[in-house]
Amino acid sequence: MNKVMLIGNVGKDPVVTYYDTDQATATFPLATTEKGYTLQNGTQVPDRTDWHNIVLWRGLAKVAEKYVHKGDKLYIEGRLRYRSYDDKNGVRKYVTEIVGENMELLSPKPASASDTQEGGAERPF
Repeated sequence: MNKVMLIGNVGKDPVVTYYDTDQATATFPLATTEKGYTLQNGTQVPDRTDWHNIVLWRGLAKVAEKYVHKGDKLYIEGRLRYRSYDDKNGVRKYVTEIVGENMELLSPKPASASDTQEGGAERPF
């Protein structure tokens, strides 16, 4: 089984590319952080942040284009994918990506003027 579940913050706005008949792919970095702590002997263990390359396809990519922005908190569920390529100097590069299959926006939606006029009713996602 190849399954990954992450909760983190978006590092950059998604880069969305369209191909074929209105199909899309979106890529962006996601940062996950393990909180630091203090050992019983007083040693401080600092926070540890890892960066993940997220790839979304088709409809999920279009949702990311509209609603995902730098700094947003996201839940991403997907699978690991490894690939390699040769750069312009002929050096082999290796990339690890998370191919997202499910995504939930965890950041609160900003209040707009229409929300306050309608009594703060939630807008459908």
